[in-house]
Amino acid sequence: MIKYIVKRLGIAVVMILGVTMIIFCIIRMQPGNPFLHMVQADTNAEFMEAKLREIGYYDPLPIQYGKWLLRTLHFDFGYSIQYNAPVSGLILDRFSNTVVLATSSFLVSMVVAIAVGVFSALHPNTKSDYVITILSFICVSIPVFFFGLLLIKIFGYDLKILPFSGIETLGTHYTGAQRVLDIGKHLILPMTASAMTQTATLIRYTRASLMETVSEGYIDTAKAKGLTRKRAIIKHGMKNAKISIISVLCNKIPDLLSGALIVETVFVWPGLGQLNYQAILQQDYPLIMGITLLIAVIVIICNLLADILYMIVDPRIRYEAEK
Repeated sequence: MIKYIVKRLGIAVVMILGVTMIIFCIIRMQPGNPFLHMVQADTNAEFMEAKLREIGYYDPLPIQYGKWLLRTLHFDFGYSIQYNAPVSGLILDRFSNTVVLATSSFLVSMVVAIAVGVFSALHPNTKSDYVITILSFICVSIPVFFFGLLLIKIFGYDLKILPFSGIETLGTHYTGAQRVLDIGKHLILPMTASAMTQTATLIRYTRASLMETVSEGYIDTAKAKGLTRKRAIIKHGMKNAKISIISVLCNKIPDLLSGALIVETVFVWPGLGQLNYQAILQQDYPLIMGITLLIAVIVIICNLLADILYMIVDPRIRYEAEK
């Protein structure tokens, strides 16, 4: 198992290097320059050229990439042109807010999806199963920004029961439990919008994974030994359905982080998504590359985590890896 993990770590490192090359080339090949939105129309052209040469904007791409990669290895992502501050510091300031939103959305979607998916699998082709299926397809079909705006319209403007902007109430200086409660109220709507589509997808995967086990011979054997169909599926079917569920859950973690750009922009949640959106508008290349690289690394780590969990829950995969 240790050899397998080391091998997967090596592959992950190679993938990260490949991702850094792709990210750097795509960002740097975009038209325009990062100073276009920061200067007045009458700014001296010679001054602009001097600034661009100072930051190495005209250096060959391989040289620019090498400099950027060396700094990145020391956790130095350069300086944000828009904020005139270290990119690493800006990311750290916003990352905790994104983690709070993504973690809460993930936990809610996981608990609800597994519970509803198991219920749907235990009652196939019933009215409740059809209702769950229809609602799941509707939630998957609705864009997350539209669902977010709908939540704002209903709970923010019409009912006026939940805040729909920012992370804290402006003008207040809450501390302790009051601050936590205030942040929790602001979290409800963006968390719901982010979790809704994820929950719908997970419900379908959970139901499909369990339904595949129903026709397996060991389920009939368990029923012959006296277990009811429901207990046989939950006790034995869930074990084999874990592989598919783990795969989907691990892949949904980076989806929540990358999808935060839309949710955080709609709800003005001060996280990485909103920061990335502002960086894109201002062509802040160092900040864009830093955030994109972070998300790419998280995706690779989640895939590695999924592979390790496969081996833990299924001894057959462990045996194949050792061979």
